[in-house]
Amino acid sequence: MADVLQIRHPATGVEHELAITDATIRATELRQFSVDGAPIATYDPGYVNTASCRSSITYIDGEAGVLEYRGYPVQQLAEHSTFLEVAWLLLNGELPGADELAAWEETITSHRRLPDKLKTLLAGFPYDAHPMSILMASTAAFFSFYPDAQNFTDPEARALNTARLIGKMPTLAAFAYRKGKAKPYINPDDSYGYCDNFLQMLFKQAERRYQADPRLVRAVEVLFILHADHEQNCSTSAVRSVASSGNDLYTCVSAGVGALHGPLHGGANEAVLRMLREIGTVDRVPEFIEGVKAGRARMMGFGHRVYKNYDPRARVIKKAVDDVFEITGVNPLLQVAQELEKYGLTDDYFVSRRLYPNVDFYSGLIYEALGFPPEMFTVLFAIPRTAGWAAQYQEFITDPDNKIARPKQIYTGSARRDYVPMDAR
Repeated sequence: MADVLQIRHPATGVEHELAITDATIRATELRQFSVDGAPIATYDPGYVNTASCRSSITYIDGEAGVLEYRGYPVQQLAEHSTFLEVAWLLLNGELPGADELAAWEETITSHRRLPDKLKTLLAGFPYDAHPMSILMASTAAFFSFYPDAQNFTDPEARALNTARLIGKMPTLAAFAYRKGKAKPYINPDDSYGYCDNFLQMLFKQAERRYQADPRLVRAVEVLFILHADHEQNCSTSAVRSVASSGNDLYTCVSAGVGALHGPLHGGANEAVLRMLREIGTVDRVPEFIEGVKAGRARMMGFGHRVYKNYDPRARVIKKAVDDVFEITGVNPLLQVAQELEKYGLTDDYFVSRRLYPNVDFYSGLIYEALGFPPEMFTVLFAIPRTAGWAAQYQEFITDPDNKIARPKQIYTGSARRDYVPMDAR
């Protein structure tokens, strides 16, 4: 491919050369070019083909089905790493050494507890409040308790508040869950790791010490790793956009939580479960598939905005499904899911449209097997994504090219006109 792109003004015929950048997708830099003195802009709803930033955090090749964090394939990280190791990688660019990881784990552990007065805030929410709304409001409230987060140009203050947020997010999520169940809060236990501590805060009952099966803890760890970052999606773009006006980490991440709460972003796995329940049994799958082809039904969990191949995260989750169901017992809906997947991978209708299974197709089955109600599914997405949001926030505010977000628009309203007095209308 050429190093420059030739463009021609449709009215004047004047040609311009635009440099091409070799990135996740090859992109042209329009900002330094103008036509007749006006900057060049493109109409691009949803920013499908507009690069808003340079980033060295996450690489996606949707055509090949590749997802890498700082150059490491996500499959390798899910097999060998812990979530906190991956969080360090996202934030610092390299995998930690043994001493660095031990110190990082100790730091995160020391920041697990919530401020006492924040518990008063939690008490004010209705018992039936959605846990994502609690998570969003409480994350924003952290700034009231830690106003030093506004010192984001200070690396030490930034690192401290990043550790606070990553450490407290599972506690906040667990408290939101138990509030909805009218159960007393379970405080963090420093003898547990990141994921098993989260599970004990959620599910501990009267037993003296809660101990989850290590295979279930590992399944949660893998899910957290797979959801830690995903390039410039809706919620990450929201974090960066709010950061562009000079906001602290907590305010920006609360915006990310709000974006993630939308059913088109974080709620797809819940929609997959609804679909599987509506189908019910394997023998009804052919009828459902015909409905999809006729436009009467929608195949949830297939296809992706970025991936035009098998979502690499879905391959890892599919293996985790087997591990979890070995412990919890097989959900009958798994057979329905597996039959749907066969159609997705072999039927010409789906193959020609490149509608491969995505990360949401199996994750809801795992969450349900672990005992989570559907309203918690997006919360389980938000906890690990906090590490990615924090890394993206840090990258943005240290980027000398950052500017306050201000997209162009194409005005389609009335041309200039004069005010008409009331009696003349």
